[in-house]
Amino acid sequence: MAKNKTTYTNHNVVEFLKTIENEQKQKDSLALISIFQNVTGHSAKMWGPSIICFGNYFYKYQSGHEGTAPLL
Repeated sequence: MAKNKTTYTNHNVVEFLKTIENEQKQKDSLALISIFQNVTGHSAKMWGPSIICFGNYFYKYQSGHEGTAPLL
């Protein structure tokens, strides 16, 4: 059975945002993270090297493939 290529990592969300060269995009991203955390009740975490996610859920298909995916 194939294994998911992208999973949660321990990378720091703020450190990832610091790699964005455009200062306004950095500020907008931080504002969106605050909104998403308030709405979902989940803290921001990195999913792979470049995806910011909030919360997760477990899934299992009839084929037997299963895994964890981000809610948002």
